[in-house]
Amino acid sequence: MKLRVRPLRILLAVGIFAALAYGFRGEVVNFVFLRPQTPPGPQQGLRREDVREEDVTVVADGLDVPWALAFLPDGSLLVSERPGRLVRIAEDGDRRSYAIDGVRHAGEGGLMGLALHPDFAATGWIYVCLTAEDEAGFENRVERYRLDEERLGERKVIIDAIPAASFHNGCRLGFGPDGYLYVTTGDAGSPRRSQDRRSLAGKILRLTADGEVPSDNPFAGPAYSYGHRNPQGLAWDERGRLWSTEHGRSGGGSGFDELNLVERGSNYGWPEIEGDETAPGMKPPVLHSGPSYTWAPSGAAYLDGRVFFGGLRGEALYEARIRGSRAAGLRAHFQGEFGRIRAVRVGPDGFLYFSTSNRDGRGRRRSGDDKIVQVNPAVFR
Repeated sequence: MKLRVRPLRILLAVGIFAALAYGFRGEVVNFVFLRPQTPPGPQQGLRREDVREEDVTVVADGLDVPWALAFLPDGSLLVSERPGRLVRIAEDGDRRSYAIDGVRHAGEGGLMGLALHPDFAATGWIYVCLTAEDEAGFENRVERYRLDEERLGERKVIIDAIPAASFHNGCRLGFGPDGYLYVTTGDAGSPRRSQDRRSLAGKILRLTADGEVPSDNPFAGPAYSYGHRNPQGLAWDERGRLWSTEHGRSGGGSGFDELNLVERGSNYGWPEIEGDETAPGMKPPVLHSGPSYTWAPSGAAYLDGRVFFGGLRGEALYEARIRGSRAAGLRAHFQGEFGRIRAVRVGPDGFLYFSTSNRDGRGRRRSGDDKIVQVNPAVFR
């Protein structure tokens, strides 16, 4: 009996095998085991019409791409604007601006992360993460200043030479319960850097307030965790655990944005795994957006057993309820009502604050943009 060859079936089988072997990324990767995908898209959350007007209020407007928020001991709000300014907004609405020299505002770069020293009342120190231009091109770096009522002074570079690009800069700052400064860095458009522990790209870094490497860091350098693509949110829960939001892949196949529970020395897999994929020595996310839905997550805050984070492309305030080390579902609040949401913070009054990012070249400007919005957390119960 003569064997009949069906060229079409052979070609189809070869095509499927090639797609798996190349991981749909155009580069050979390790084979992985796949678990069922999580359902795409969050549940619909609150709309403005669902809450009282006084529970969702605009507390500042007319800002230019606000990226990060911090609350000063006197009750005023400090805001970083990506073009290179800090804006101090007093409780009575009075504003004062401070220019940061050397900021290169291009693409997604500029003046981004902002954090206060844990003992700001005594030190007056603030920390910013920014894009700058040097002889070799662009870099991201963290700088420290002393802030008083009149000016910024005593500039000190905490860490520099962090790879920068038009996209994937990370640059979120936060002091953890351990008193150390955490810095997110993106892969700056070169995914392989994320797996290279010698590179500062695609990492979450951990430093002292003076820029030294803590003796108990997991590697011989600033890296605390690696295998990240573009982490833009940091939040610590009541147990001192670190949660981080991270942008997934770009382009026509966008999706797989992540919420991660970040542990010391762990590898979060980019670019080897995404979504529910697993591989030895790599951690999948606690929650991801699936292959066909995009959050483009940014700033994050932890409040009452939940991680709240902003969605840029998703144009929503997302709420993930935390149960142990897992996320019990996701809700999207105010979707499409404020546009792109960047920074999310809990204020000293216990209220939730978020900023819009509709003047960053990717959003649709609304009247009064960009804004800072205050939300009474009681509306989420």
